[in-house]
Amino acid sequence: MLATVALGGCITVNAPEEPIVIELNVNIRQEVIYRLAEDAGNTIEDNADIF
Repeated sequence: MLATVALGGCITVNAPEEPIVIELNVNIRQEVIYRLAEDAGNTIEDNADIF
């Protein structure tokens, strides 16, 4: 118990110097491309005579 009391003041927590960056560009881009492809497919089906 004496060891825990002695070490209690030695632990420090500091904030990181650089900001945390989370990149989600890949997932968003895939979703947009998928939606555009689906839209294009629907347009081609609806206007088959012009293609």
